Amino acid sequence: MVLLLILEVILRSRYGLGDPLLYQADEKVGYLIAPNQTVIRNGNTIRINRYSMRSDEISDRKIPGERRFFFIGDSVTNGGWWNPQDSIISERFKQHLQESQLENVPTITVLNASANSWSPRNELEYLRQFGLFDTDILILIINTDDLFGTAPNSLVVGREKNYLDRKPIGAIGELIERYRLSKLPPLSELQRIHSEEGDRVGRILEAIEAIHRLTLRNNVEFLMLMTPLLREVDGKSRNYERVARDRLDELAKKEGINYIDLLEPFKAKDNAKQLYHDNIHLNAMGNEEVSQIILKALL
Repeated sequence: MVLLLILEVILRSRYGLGDPLLYQADEKVGYLIAPNQTVIRNGNTIRINRYSMRSDEISDRKIPGERRFFFIGDSVTNGGWWNPQDSIISERFKQHLQESQLENVPTITVLNASANSWSPRNELEYLRQFGLFDTDILILIINTDDLFGTAPNSLVVGREKNYLDRKPIGAIGELIERYRLSKLPPLSELQRIHSEEGDRVGRILEAIEAIHRLTLRNNVEFLMLMTPLLREVDGKSRNYERVARDRLDELAKKEGINYIDLLEPFKAKDNAKQLYHDNIHLNAMGNEEVSQIILKALL
């Protein structure tokens, strides 16, 4: 019993196991972070509201004098378990906006709808299902990998270790569950989706165009921002990525989308590697950098 207690403590304190975020399947979006959760992962607090947002609770409609900024994206926008709530991009932006005194409004609300491995195809379906929440500005954050996203699906929920749909019994229980899931045979249907043929980039661009037109119909300002992969910053972009980025540039120009590509600004940094948690995701320093860029662009 003592050994089990010691193992439980080690798994919780050193590896952050025991209190994972839960996910739920969604017919259109594919999957959502399950609503109404507060968990502590690796010492970092993660709060999810009733709309599956990594944000404080919000009302459906604005109150007089309120201004709303709606961030939507994938795990870069979400911040993951490695970023506490107050260091994700949307929260850093909110803090700077409140300190700037440039927005002379009594109430500022910042929303963050995001999840691991979402692409604009998932994000479009989220907006169609839940709406724009009476927002003033929608900020879509994508990364290079998002340009190749496949169709939304819920097959990973409850079947892959990063998409658990029920709480384990402690850290040891989570370790056992993650091991069990790792031994399951791959789903042929999921493999088929991941091998989706045809013009994947074109389908992503269609989703971005649909998001933009949704904002136009609702008189909402729209900003799109692209974060590069670390190897792209190091000058190791692949040809198919450059082609996809060029197509995105063309769409932004054609549609008149306010678009910021962070590849060149990140390349200009003395040590851009210090902004990254891994090859794709940003750390707290990277989130801070992006939040400042968005603030300057909007103000």
